[in-house]
Amino acid sequence: MRSNSKIFFLIFFLICTTLSAQQMAVVNDHIKERVFFLKELAYLIDSTNTFSFEQISSAAFLNKFGEHNSYQNKDFETDMSYWIRFPVRQNVHSEKDWLIEFYDQTIDHLEVYVPEANGSYKKLLMGDQYPFSRRTFDHKNFEIRIPRPKADTLTVYYFKVKSRDFADIRVAFKSIDRFVYYAISEYFLYGTFYGMILIIALYNFLVYLAIKEIKNIYYIFYILSVGLYTLSLDGIGFQYLWPEHPEWNNYASGITLYMVIISTIIFTRKFLSTPANSPRLDNLLKGMIVARTGVFLFELFFFPQFFVYRIIEIIPLSLTFYAGIKVWYRGYRPARFFVIAYGILFTGFFIRILVYLNFIPMTILSHYSLHISFVLEMLFLTFALGDRIRILKAMRDRALNRTIQQHEVNMKLMDKVNRELETKVKERTAELDQKNHELEESNQKLVRQAKEINQINSILDLDNWKLKNSLKEVLNERLLDKTMDYKQFQTLYPDKLACYRFLESLKWGKNFHCKKCGNEKYFDGSQKFSRRCTRCGYNESITAYTIFHSLKFPIEKAFYIAYVAVLEKNDHTLEMFANELTLRVNTIWSFKRKVIERIADLTTKGRKPHASKWEDVVLLQEPHHESIKNRRKKLNLPVTQP
Repeated sequence: MRSNSKIFFLIFFLICTTLSAQQMAVVNDHIKERVFFLKELAYLIDSTNTFSFEQISSAAFLNKFGEHNSYQNKDFETDMSYWIRFPVRQNVHSEKDWLIEFYDQTIDHLEVYVPEANGSYKKLLMGDQYPFSRRTFDHKNFEIRIPRPKADTLTVYYFKVKSRDFADIRVAFKSIDRFVYYAISEYFLYGTFYGMILIIALYNFLVYLAIKEIKNIYYIFYILSVGLYTLSLDGIGFQYLWPEHPEWNNYASGITLYMVIISTIIFTRKFLSTPANSPRLDNLLKGMIVARTGVFLFELFFFPQFFVYRIIEIIPLSLTFYAGIKVWYRGYRPARFFVIAYGILFTGFFIRILVYLNFIPMTILSHYSLHISFVLEMLFLTFALGDRIRILKAMRDRALNRTIQQHEVNMKLMDKVNRELETKVKERTAELDQKNHELEESNQKLVRQAKEINQINSILDLDNWKLKNSLKEVLNERLLDKTMDYKQFQTLYPDKLACYRFLESLKWGKNFHCKKCGNEKYFDGSQKFSRRCTRCGYNESITAYTIFHSLKFPIEKAFYIAYVAVLEKNDHTLEMFANELTLRVNTIWSFKRKVIERIADLTTKGRKPHASKWEDVVLLQEPHHESIKNRRKKLNLPVTQP
């Protein structure tokens, strides 16, 4: 018995001698909390994972524990065990209760050896691989309560840490009142964070019910995915959603992170309208969805341990950020808030990497940098959606105001014309009354008027004879398919306004189909007679997809050249055209050649045009919903003009 006491005191003396050279936790009511980093503690790395507590606590291992001031977070080895010796100097006069806390709630396996009064140790098992009910406190972190001492003593606690992912080994020694304040504040911030997620999701759902934009649904899916991902990271999900199923902790973060990335890419495609604004970039985003899904399925079914390598997410996030910058550079104004949002998210990830590499210290702000960046990102993305709606509404209001102003101008013109007509009718009525009075006064005037009428009748007979001869000539010209001259053709198309109205009826009629995305809704474009798609914003001019696109001379003259070219008559030489239309010979030859090539293309397809349908050469491609022939019948157009 005496020899055992000597051995005990010898070990106690060696422990005190060793601990005097390392930092320890001291019970002091004036210092409510102190946080020890791993490099400040005495620890031992078990590379074989075979050391037992009896070996670790024996005198032979006392000198093997040491401090490593060069330790960094990135030096943590996932296939090894870390034994930590944590001395606590008790104070019997302390009026507070104390505890030891591990901040990292993702540690898989944590063994705690608590010294008891009789010199033995009690073993506690904690970690996210065990049910939540095993914890000493109903809190997301790991806490070990320190019993009150009966005298001023030095006690030594041992911890064994092993995790398949990086473990942030920080040991906090704090009083119970400090822990309560810290826990309440932390859970309040978590409640605010998740409450904002739910509020933003509900707001966007109400916006979707109002405007029926599918982008809001994709955004709701994205922010809910972010909420689930942060739940799996900060331990709140394990505490409240699956406390008795610790096996979910191995998959929750990987699955929810995949949901975040996929919803990010899908929302990016819809919000930026990449199929219309940048088709090549849209193909890259679709390829990234396929590639990330393949990696996720490989991890899920074959190597779940690969879920811890989150660095690969920098690739899809970088592509998303680049897409926002490129579309913004091309003039899509709503993308500005999108770029700011993902710039903030990248900043949050960058801060977490700097903390991991020990370039910046671990503080409350740096620890929660990812949560803060997620909140700011969601707010700016909400601003981006609202800004997009505001811009579209402003464009619609401008178009509506232009329509109202034009309607007011038309009404004023109509009133003016009606007033002028009423004035002329009154003047004419007065003139007729005066004439009738004059006719009644003098029979001579009646005779004179009768003579004048006879003369007028003779003139009318002569005009009728000339008209009959002209009609015969017109019928003969029709029979011989003779070309109309430019003055005759101008009666059909006197100016560019008549030409544009003809093109508007020929291209669109009562229906509109966007060439980029197939949308059927539009509003007035930036130029007269142009139309802009309400979905992708593509502006199509009246001459687009026709042979008259990019003309450098009046379009009514181009109509006449196209008409003569379809007749295939050689009555007009280029010099005659130049004199008649006051154009250069090269200009006429260039456009006429373009029309002849179009006629040749239609002839190879069995649709050779002729004079009565010379406008068939106008469109350069068939409309999506009906042919030109059916469009002419639908619009009830004349044979000789569209």
